[in-house]
Parts: sequence; C-alpha cells; structure tokens
Amino acid sequence: MEEKACCCSEHKIRMESEKKDLLNRLNRIEGQIRGIRKMVENDIYCVDILTQVSAAGCALNSFTKELLAEHIRTCVTEDIREGRTEKVDELVKTLQKLMR
Repeated sequence: MEEKACCCSEHKIRMESEKKDLLNRLNRIEGQIRGIRKMVENDIYCVDILTQVSAAGCALNSFTKELLAEHIRTCVTEDIREGRTEKVDELVKTLQKLMR
C-alpha cells in the first residue's frame, strides 16, 4: 500500500517517511544548537563558535527548503488541481517572509 500525504486546511497528515526525515533533521539541528551552547559555556574561541553557528544555520535552511518543496508538491499542487488558488497567495506570503 502506497503512503499518501494529505493537506487539509491548516492541518497536514504526513507520510511516515517524510515525518521521520524531518524529525531526524530537527534532531541533528537540536544537537548542533546544544553543542554551540556547550561551546559558549566552555569559553571556546569565538571563530570556532561562529563556524558551528553557520553550520547550524545551513542545516536549518536545508530543513526549510525540504519542507517548502514538500509543501509545494502536496498542499499547493493539490489545491490548484481542485481549483482552489488561496494556497498560492499563502505560498507567496510565506516566500516573502522567508526571503527577508
């Protein structure tokens, strides 16, 4: 049986594989943030901390891109096929916020 995602209004039922991937990414990012906190607590050199902050930022950006791509593939596409274009306006507003 094929897994299928459902995006209904303000709720999204994710496929287990998608959910697992997103949660794994978030767990890694959370670990990076905890590592940065320990670096600050242990008075690690600023440049070394900044390097780790940059890596965490890249990981978060990667998470954002993956989530956005999946949103477009499922929620936005599904609504357009069904003649509802509100999701396009919502997507535009979201992209504007992300690009600040």
